[in-house]
Amino acid sequence: MAKSDDLVKYITQQVVTFIDTPRDVRQQAKAMHKEQREHWQTRWFGMLPLAARMLFDQFKIKK
Repeated sequence: MAKSDDLVKYITQQVVTFIDTPRDVRQQAKAMHKEQREHWQTRWFGMLPLAARMLFDQFKIKK
């Protein structure tokens, strides 16, 4: 029973903090988070796209 009470308390706190923060602050935080996020290719494949691009660029220069 205590676990469900804790969950309700946590959800209530999150909702209240969301409502209390102004819209501008939330939008700025969302934009900042979006800028700091890695590109989707890097998140999914690591350094492989960069290595492939560098390899293809070397072949273009030689021709």
